[in-house]
Amino acid sequence: MSDGRKRRLSGCPIDYGLDVFGDRWTLLVIRDLLFVGKRHFKELMESPERIASNILTARLKKLEERGLIERCADPDNRKQVIYTLTEKGRDLAPVLVEIVRWSGRHDPNTPVPKSVVVRFTRDNDRLMAELRAAMKGAARKVKAKARR
Repeated sequence: MSDGRKRRLSGCPIDYGLDVFGDRWTLLVIRDLLFVGKRHFKELMESPERIASNILTARLKKLEERGLIERCADPDNRKQVIYTLTEKGRDLAPVLVEIVRWSGRHDPNTPVPKSVVVRFTRDNDRLMAELRAAMKGAARKVKAKARR
C-alpha cells in the first residue's frame, strides 16, 4: 500500500475503503472540497454540521497521510493553507455522487432538489467527467499560483 499502512487481514476492499474514508467527518470534508469548493480550514469549519476544530484537524491530517488531499501555502496569504483533493481523493467523486443519489431517493427530508438526483441518474458519466475536470483544473491552478 502506498500510504505505508498494513492492509487489513481480511483483504476486503470494503473494509479498506471504510478504513480510509468510512467515518462521517471524513466524507463531509471530502464533500466540501469536492462539491462546495472550500479550500481553507476556516471555510471547512463553517460547514452546517459544525465539526469541532480538533476533529477537523485530525481528519485533515488523516486525509493528507493517506494521500487523499494535499496542502500548500495560500499564495495570497502565506499564513493560510489551501487544501485540495489529490487524484486519489477526486476518485471518490462517484462514491459521493452515489450517496447523494441514494439519499435523494430515500430521505424524505433531503434538501437536494429532485432535479439534481435525476441529473445524477441520467447524466452520470458526463457529470463525473465535469467534476473530475473541474477539480483537476482547480488543483493545477492552486499549484501554479503557489509556484509564483
